[in-house]
Amino acid sequence: MLGQEQSAGAGMKLFALDASCYLGEPIAAALGVALSPHEERNFEDGEHKARPLVSVRGANAYVIHSLHGEPGNSANDRLVRLLFFIGALRQGGVRRITAVIPYLAYSRKDRQTKTRDPVSTRYTAEVIEAMVTDAVVTVDVHNIVAFQNAFRIDAWHLDTRRLVIDRLAPRLGEGSIAVASPDPGGVKRAQLFREMLEDRLGRPVGVAFMEKRRSAGGTLVVGEVEGATAIVVDDMVSSGHTMVRAAEALHAHGAGEVIAVAGHGLFTDGADAVLERPEIACWLVTDSMPPFRLPSELAAQRLEIVSAAPLLAEAIRRLQEGGSLVELMEGRA
Repeated sequence: MLGQEQSAGAGMKLFALDASCYLGEPIAAALGVALSPHEERNFEDGEHKARPLVSVRGANAYVIHSLHGEPGNSANDRLVRLLFFIGALRQGGVRRITAVIPYLAYSRKDRQTKTRDPVSTRYTAEVIEAMVTDAVVTVDVHNIVAFQNAFRIDAWHLDTRRLVIDRLAPRLGEGSIAVASPDPGGVKRAQLFREMLEDRLGRPVGVAFMEKRRSAGGTLVVGEVEGATAIVVDDMVSSGHTMVRAAEALHAHGAGEVIAVAGHGLFTDGADAVLERPEIACWLVTDSMPPFRLPSELAAQRLEIVSAAPLLAEAIRRLQEGGSLVELMEGRA
């Protein structure tokens, strides 16, 4: 990639807001460029400001910022900081702005489930567009159709299947394997994961999905999992209860080892107790956000983190050089 590094940096300004430098730095390293300097200041009344410390006039600017909440820095705080920084870039005469948002807040609230419900996914898209953002890049959204419909600007969704499969494939051995969705809504995600894993391994991989039957007090499993290593695939882990419930059902139907895979690890309150349970042998997530809610020792023992930085860096490189994102979006390159 050395021959590509010079062209990737030409006319480009790459920023990572302070709270997202954990991803910005490896992305910059993968591109062979330095992060562009900027300043962020917090004021005693809770207000803040952020500005670039270099000229951006006529440049293509990429701003890396994940929108997960954390203590003292909510998803709303992060969103406003991103919006204001995009505004400062626009005021500075930037030519084009791409917001690189590994975790996109409010992506789960993509439709009305109750009367007069908000559709927060669309509102988030509208405020990002209102700052005259030209494009958005994100990773493993909850509902890709809702994501695409919410934005009227270029909206690129990157799939981490290939990154995860590259990590998993060497450990899967020669035994039978099944990919499972923890609920009917994730069946398509599980099918796509299965297809790529099957292609990588060069042998058949089974598929299953689960549905919680409240009246029966159990979980229905559709698919053949007996004797198989089961990989449960979802877009995110919040408390972890959904994954564990799926693992219990898979074990009850004869599955062997169960591995939990998700694009985003939120690990909300109580997730530490869930991760300690034996039903799941391994939890594998990307670094769209750090596992700050988990005790570090538990995270080291039970969690594997796959970096999304190379994928995001390649997306930025292709956008900057006019390359194609189609294969990258489909997880095929």
